[in-house]
Amino acid sequence: MLHLPRLVVSGLSGGSGKTIVSLGLSRLLARSGLPVSPFKKGPDYIDAAWLALAAGTPCANLDTFLMDEETVRGLFAHRATPDGVSVIEGNRGLFDGGDARGTFSTAELAKLLRAPVVLVLDATKMTRTAAALLHGCATFDPKLRPAGVICNQTAGERHRAVLREAIEANTDVPVLGMLPKLSRNPIPERHMGLWSDQEMDGAAVLDPLADIIAEHCDVSALTRLARSAGGLAEPTRPLFPEAEPGEQVTIGVVRDAALWFYYPENIEALERAGARIEFLSVLTPDFWPELDGLYLGGGFPETQAAAIAARADVRERVRSLSASGLPIYAECGGFMYLARALEYEGRRYPMAGALPAETRVCTRPKGLGYVEAEVLCETPYHPRGARLRAHEFHYSHCHAPIEEASLCLRLSRGTGMDQGRDGLFVGNTFAAYSHIHALGTPHWAPRFVAAARAHRRARTGAAAG
Repeated sequence: MLHLPRLVVSGLSGGSGKTIVSLGLSRLLARSGLPVSPFKKGPDYIDAAWLALAAGTPCANLDTFLMDEETVRGLFAHRATPDGVSVIEGNRGLFDGGDARGTFSTAELAKLLRAPVVLVLDATKMTRTAAALLHGCATFDPKLRPAGVICNQTAGERHRAVLREAIEANTDVPVLGMLPKLSRNPIPERHMGLWSDQEMDGAAVLDPLADIIAEHCDVSALTRLARSAGGLAEPTRPLFPEAEPGEQVTIGVVRDAALWFYYPENIEALERAGARIEFLSVLTPDFWPELDGLYLGGGFPETQAAAIAARADVRERVRSLSASGLPIYAECGGFMYLARALEYEGRRYPMAGALPAETRVCTRPKGLGYVEAEVLCETPYHPRGARLRAHEFHYSHCHAPIEEASLCLRLSRGTGMDQGRDGLFVGNTFAAYSHIHALGTPHWAPRFVAAARAHRRARTGAAAG
């Protein structure tokens, strides 16, 4: 059995304050010298980036839609440490999932990991009703009982005293904290959630949150609660596929203020399959080494559109690499970069021009949620007939026509680029609004590396000839 101290921080709904608690607690424990392993439930890059910054170590996403349960348990065991605390931030409300049964909910994840749950409750203009809500959560699922509550947005000492008395008199859920109202949101939000750690001073945000948790929560009780979690069974299978023998290849990964949405396991999967990763930027004139493949993740290319447009040399470099047949894989923002142009707030910005498409950023989401897709044509990255589970979250859409024959994914769930189709495939360049997780799509990294090796052999063979 594995003994891995852990707790889940959840809420009654989105906006309850669980992110503030998760970030503040992670920062406080890490600042005290205790190793913290951060996790985010569900497909989320921005919260995960903040959690990684708070804990000082990469954050893994635990998603029971994108991965099967054994993989989720294996990923947790892979990232957690027995000498510290794993902080798992939930999403939405505790029991909210993909359907009325709560499939894929935070509650189901907590039960899967046998993790104690701390509820964060927004107590705005509420006293005894808080006890009723907690009583409901404590009795709703006989297999899951909240192990503690932190009341958020409390108005003063009298409010806190009445809340505590009502909860303690009417439930057996321990009160582990009472957070005061904050004068402003420490991490402002915009169209895709919180502002990113790329755009704000992380220490200036996180250290005050840690101080709030230290002052208003029983941190010793939270730590004891995490350490009370029972043992977990050892994983029954390897987390990553066994690597095929072959030469090491160089895959560039664009990671800058424009494109930075990557699951750490996607990068690790490429490395384990035989790739050496070179992190690159499309915003600077920095030197790029000889590449055997290129990976462009999601992000906010619209907020960096002027800087992207100003780097005509980099845009031409990427267009030329695509035209030469370099294996290129792009997701969402990476697709927007590879297109001909991007329209944002009334202005049109030139992009790399590697793909016959243009995108426009809108004021409302154009694709949001989980994706299920069938691969219709053979590609270097996904075999024909494969069924993918992915997710999308984009405010942009394609407004220049795309030939349907070029779109390799047929979506039974999700929006994609055009009326349930996604996955634009031109040459060796594949781009989609759909984000995959390498552990839920285990063929992706080995196939990407194999394509990079084939391209390297073709290039070096041609040079030798």
